[in-house]
Amino acid sequence: MREKEKACIQGFINRLAALMSICLVAAVVIGGFGRQMAAVVYAEEGKAEEADSAGFQGQLYARSAVLIDGESGRVLYGKEEDVQRPMASTTKIMTCIVALEHMKGDMETAEASEYAAGQPKVHLGVRKGEQYYLKDLLYSLMLESHNDSAVIIAEHVGGSVQGFAELMNEKAEELGLTSTYFITPNGLDASDDNGIHSTTAEELALIMRYCILGSEKGGEFLQITQTKSHSFQDISGSRNFTCNNHNAFLSMMEGVVSGKTGFTGDAGYCYVGALQRDGRTFIVALLACGWPNNKNYKWSDTRALMEYGLENYNYCNLWEEQSFPDIPVAEGIPDQGRLSGSSTVEVRIVNAPEEWNCLVREDEQAELTVKCRERLNAPVKEGEAVGEIILTLEGETLEKWELVTADRIEKRDFRWCMRQIAEEYIKINQEK
Repeated sequence: MREKEKACIQGFINRLAALMSICLVAAVVIGGFGRQMAAVVYAEEGKAEEADSAGFQGQLYARSAVLIDGESGRVLYGKEEDVQRPMASTTKIMTCIVALEHMKGDMETAEASEYAAGQPKVHLGVRKGEQYYLKDLLYSLMLESHNDSAVIIAEHVGGSVQGFAELMNEKAEELGLTSTYFITPNGLDASDDNGIHSTTAEELALIMRYCILGSEKGGEFLQITQTKSHSFQDISGSRNFTCNNHNAFLSMMEGVVSGKTGFTGDAGYCYVGALQRDGRTFIVALLACGWPNNKNYKWSDTRALMEYGLENYNYCNLWEEQSFPDIPVAEGIPDQGRLSGSSTVEVRIVNAPEEWNCLVREDEQAELTVKCRERLNAPVKEGEAVGEIILTLEGETLEKWELVTADRIEKRDFRWCMRQIAEEYIKINQEK
């Protein structure tokens, strides 16, 4: 027998022996692979100071108050910010944005009902049967806080006040708000079997955030709420009106972009407002901020919180590029597709950002925590979830990114092994 043939046969015998060894110990090897989650933490160096060491030190009149980062929605300061309270005419920011999102155009008209004409002050003074452009009524709603205009809008858009309240509550649910309940479009004190007309300072701020940054109608909302004065007529042209903006905070600080006041006997004075400066967006919401004769308390509290935000918070990129070792796959087809060798799969981040910016105070500590499986069992699907990256700031979870497998790994079963042996045999014969 020629030496070359002997060498080929011996090589085949060696490969067969290796295959049998793999088959005999497969169960033992598989049993050694687990699905344990391993946490690796990448954190900034240094120990954070106490959370409130550089916090807001001022005194506020409001029973509930909040300052949030407009971009992320994170609470930068809170005082009973999660306590549910009546919110008076700050309700109308939701009325306005829901109406804008349902409007068919600037020439859309609405008719005043007897119920709308009977609304208490503050009111435009509409009469039953009069018709108005819906857009003009939105200026009346937001600049002068007219209660009758709110009802005309609600009845036109929602079919009834109750129908429009359903739209408002649906929007609140869409925004993830769990402590907000709307009954009226104008914010007058009300209750029903499901509760009272109310929200929290935090959720009111989040509604404003949606109005100016989240909604496709945000530009129109800002245009209305920034207008100093708006004049219009009813459709017949027989009555003339001029509405002036009562949001005095628009001229109190540089960068104020929107806001809405409110007052009822149950709610007290309320306010929600937004300020943008140097690329930063701050939103303040106040509930139960004094009763007559203390209507200026809301301006004092709003200024104090806005100044605190401007002086202490700046945008910082909290994202760091991540790299991961390949995950071993038990019983997987080896990476080179051979009988022997190890099997691994790459990991990728779903929707990995280039940057993730957030308003951060100098003493606050950010942390990226990586949780990923150490081993997998074949077969493995492409896109299979294997872990997550969690971004926290001072212990609060801000964002999560899913980790998934980048490829598919088939199982190394008996049939695959036999096919490989057959291919090896054919290859050997071809080399003769």
